Amino acid sequence: MNVKRGSTTFLKVIIFLAGIAVLALCIWLPEIAVRDARVHPDTAYFLIPFLVCAYGFCITFSVALYQAFKLLTYIEKNNAFSELSLKSLKIIKKCAFTVIFLILLGIVSLMVLAKITGDDAAGPISLSLMGILVTSTVATFVSVLQKPIKNFLEKNEIKM
Repeated sequence: MNVKRGSTTFLKVIIFLAGIAVLALCIWLPEIAVRDARVHPDTAYFLIPFLVCAYGFCITFSVALYQAFKLLTYIEKNNAFSELSLKSLKIIKKCAFTVIFLILLGIVSLMVLAKITGDDAAGPISLSLMGILVTSTVATFVSVLQKPIKNFLEKNEIKM
């Protein structure tokens, strides 16, 4: 097993484990929401926007994980500079922007809830902003990776 294959296999295992964690979150999310609704019945209706954002995040993140898995498969098969890898990177970037939108939607819902209940939402909002920072870093990294692949594909089209 060469080094490239070993490192891509390691990354595939990490992606698989992250996918299992997202699946576990999706399974336990309704139970957590019901438990919170019982504790705070006066604000239980605010769980709907949070559940929509959480499930939207989980679905989008799962699509991005799948595309990253496919990208690693293309790298293993020496197809890193192909139209397929460029397509996977575009989908990952769209997923990153969707995650940012869903986090912003969650922040707005949290701010409305905090205004109604009088609670302080600074902690969850700051964590959400950190999530936006990380996600925008991923989107920027993907955009940087797209440029050399586009250039390579354009040069090969001109030669043919």
